[in-house]
Order: sequence, then structure tokens, then C-alpha cells
Amino acid sequence: MLERLWAGWRAEYVSGFGPEGNNAPGDGESIFLGILTSGLPDAETHIVQRGPTCFVILNAYPYASGHCLVLPYRQVANLEDLTDVERDELWCTVRDATLALKSAYAPAGLNVGLNLGAPAGGSVAQHLHVHLVPRWVGDTNFTATIANTKVLSEALASTATRLRAAWPQGK
Repeated sequence: MLERLWAGWRAEYVSGFGPEGNNAPGDGESIFLGILTSGLPDAETHIVQRGPTCFVILNAYPYASGHCLVLPYRQVANLEDLTDVERDELWCTVRDATLALKSAYAPAGLNVGLNLGAPAGGSVAQHLHVHLVPRWVGDTNFTATIANTKVLSEALASTATRLRAAWPQGK
């Protein structure tokens, strides 16, 4: 029986948390707001899709090719902070991202989830975001744990291009 799970390789990740429990700059603006206000084109920031209140962006440190995030433009930390319009669009966009991922990558499964608050794993806890991670049988191995290495089969720009092309039309 496993009594302890050692994950010393995560020390670098969690050591970046500031006093508020996240990696937010001093002004409290999330990395996502920084990207949105940067003026950079979507192709450079890896924004895949934009809607009226929510958008989809690739995870800069993906667990697998296709790992994307769905989030509101407005920086809120909790589900209960969303307006009804934001809530509805967020979950419709999660559905559409699921369809795009299935079309573009044909994964055997998907992880879809939220980490609400820093103790739950939210590295950008001040800006709610839903993770979508395509999964395949046997897609994880010892490499990430032993060698602190992730094996990704394509660059983020290629992933963004694939997902944009596969995005459901008319939704």
C-alpha cells in the first residue's frame, strides 16, 4: 500500500507561489490579463478562440499536445463570481473545445477540470480557468517523474493551428 507519494520535482513549481498563494505579479493582474492587454496577435499568444465573454488559450506548459484552457476575459477567482452570461458561455466553450480536441487529435479520453484556489493546484488562482487535456492509453510514463521531462510531439503554434481549423462552426 502506498503511504506517501513523493513528488520532489514539483518543488520548483510550488516555490514560485507568492504570499497570495499564486504567481500573480504585485498588482494582482493574472498572466492571462497580461496576455489579453499585450496587444500581441492571437497567433503569437496562442489564443485559439474568442467569444463575447470567454476565450481559449493553449497552456504554455502543457501536459499533452492540445492542452488548452477556457476562461472568462474578466479576472474572477471563483465559479460563483461569474455572471450568468459568462457561466453559460464558459461551459458552451468547454463543450466546443472538447469537440475541437476530439476532431483534431482523436484522443481516447479527456481530462476536464478546474483547480479553484492555490491549495487545489491553481497556479493562477486569481483567474478561473478550465483545463482540457487530451489523453491516450499509455500516454504518461516515468519520464516526467524521473527526468523532469515532458515529451510533446508538436510546437504550440502547430497545436493552435490544428485547434482553430477543427473549431466547431456555427456554435
